[in-house]
Amino acid sequence: MYPTLPTPVPIPVHVPLVRQPMGILQSLNAARQNVLSIIPQIATTQPMVSGKTGKRWHMVMDPDAIRRILLDRLEDYPKSLVTKNLLRPAIGESLFVAEGAHWRWQRRAAAPVFSHRNVTNLGPVMTASAERAAERVAQSGNRAIDMADEMVRATFDVIGDVTFSDSGGFDRAAVHRAIDAYIDAAGRVSLFDIFGLPDWIPRPARLMSGGILKEMKSIADASIEARRRDGHAGTPDLLDLLLQGEDPETHRKMNTSELRDNLLTFIVAGHETTALTLGWALYLVAFDPQVQDRARAEARTVLGSRAARAEDVAQLPFIRMIIDEALRLYPPAGLISRTALKPDRLGGRDIRPGDTVILPIYALHRSRLYWDDPDAFRPDRFADRKAIARYTYLPFGDGPRVCIGASFALHEAVIILATLLARFRFTPVPGRDPKPVMIITLRPQGGVWLQAEPV
Repeated sequence: MYPTLPTPVPIPVHVPLVRQPMGILQSLNAARQNVLSIIPQIATTQPMVSGKTGKRWHMVMDPDAIRRILLDRLEDYPKSLVTKNLLRPAIGESLFVAEGAHWRWQRRAAAPVFSHRNVTNLGPVMTASAERAAERVAQSGNRAIDMADEMVRATFDVIGDVTFSDSGGFDRAAVHRAIDAYIDAAGRVSLFDIFGLPDWIPRPARLMSGGILKEMKSIADASIEARRRDGHAGTPDLLDLLLQGEDPETHRKMNTSELRDNLLTFIVAGHETTALTLGWALYLVAFDPQVQDRARAEARTVLGSRAARAEDVAQLPFIRMIIDEALRLYPPAGLISRTALKPDRLGGRDIRPGDTVILPIYALHRSRLYWDDPDAFRPDRFADRKAIARYTYLPFGDGPRVCIGASFALHEAVIILATLLARFRFTPVPGRDPKPVMIITLRPQGGVWLQAEPV
């Protein structure tokens, strides 16, 4: 008798990584369709890959080298021109884009805004949004639902309420439309950026989005000035906390344009990345019914039929593991890049000033060097987070520039996912698997279409 071969373990959708070198025009075309498609397959089996596509580049997956870039020599590896050219027109010199002293004082002023106490105080907003999302899902009946779109709505509700809780002078729908329109018009990698041409050379796609940006910024400016003038009663929201924020070293406060740029940064990052994490998490639990059943049992034990609250998050460890694993398999920022300012050596290779240094988080999170069965969906790998080697798991970055809103995002994701899993059983719609595509963030192209059955 022939031996029985083991049944292959189903693998969730993933990006096919490139196996042959690409020229500059081929790379540009691929990047405009899906940035992750330019990552070579060997990036999942090697600690470092180097090449030249218009300019020298290095993809770094070695944890010690990543630590050097993000911590030890942070100032020598600023965000790349490509990143700044993409985002500066929308969010100015905010925390996400600023460098050096200008970044440091803003970070010091904003850090208390995202303290554990403030995140917990904003928990009722997350609970209310989770409740509304569950009600909308219940109203869908037997129809398939695009849960990716639903999660965008839920997380934008949260960021809108915690940013401008009185909302009277803030047109949320207009800002949401403006953000989406800008990303659509300006988010695709420009050939000028690939060649590293300076900012003052116009990028055609971004020129078309100028009016959109002007409208979005004017809406935010008017809301900030109204809050300065009229104040606001009740629990302090994000705008209140930023208005009160002060650099403890210099006692500097943000002016209106600095507040606006950081608020827009928090609005974009505060709903987009969490919505993506939730969309992918729901796809994954529908993909693996056993994981979903276990998560539902945990959620129902803790919650019963009510919506999750901030104080429940610590009692939902398996739900949190699912979130962590979704962030590993589909990190919202699947690839980040830096520009080397000084000579260095990384992974035994010479780095020259001007080289592009790329951290392909998507490949790092699926590296055969650091993860068992890296393409498989296994939430239990996060049962002991101390066992995860530092600088091999970077959904929020690391070092001094680690995402300032990470705790906020994780609380929100656990609250919403637990509420939904306690009330519904999600199953995939045949033939409608999402396609992972990254332009600025790693989105499920085509949506996450699921059936939701009340339990």
